Amino acid sequence: MNNSPLSFTFVVITTIVLFHFLFGCAKAPDSAKPNIIFIMADDMGYGDLGSYGQTVIQTPYLDKMAKEGLRFTNCYAGSTVCAPSRSVLMTGLHTGHTTVRGNFGKYGVVGLAGGNGRVPLNETDITVAEVLKDAGYTTGITGKWGLGEPNTSGHP
Repeated sequence: MNNSPLSFTFVVITTIVLFHFLFGCAKAPDSAKPNIIFIMADDMGYGDLGSYGQTVIQTPYLDKMAKEGLRFTNCYAGSTVCAPSRSVLMTGLHTGHTTVRGNFGKYGVVGLAGGNGRVPLNETDITVAEVLKDAGYTTGITGKWGLGEPNTSGHP
């Protein structure tokens, strides 16, 4: 786990922004679609949150979300590094079927590297955000995307 002050600051700021949107907005009527908040944190282990047994690090807001929402207790990462793991989660494709197989082009599909050597999603890849938009949801992202540079097919 990365314990640098910059990583901690990023997690704190991202958490504050997420909770602003979660608790700062008016409550929708019960007949509305349920809210979906998806959090992906690089280098966070299974036991780093209180809702999964952590007793030293205090995570009360995330613990509350876990108590009131859905918790995953039996899952695996799509890869050992962040970009392919994100690709697997965002597209629903198996690691062997996604274009993004490494953090940089030399580990991905030859000839598809973006401006910084990163492999972007294919134009034909459908992300969970697109499926949710088709279902009437408004989607957004804060933080790291990692699946396409500007002017590539993977740019959100």
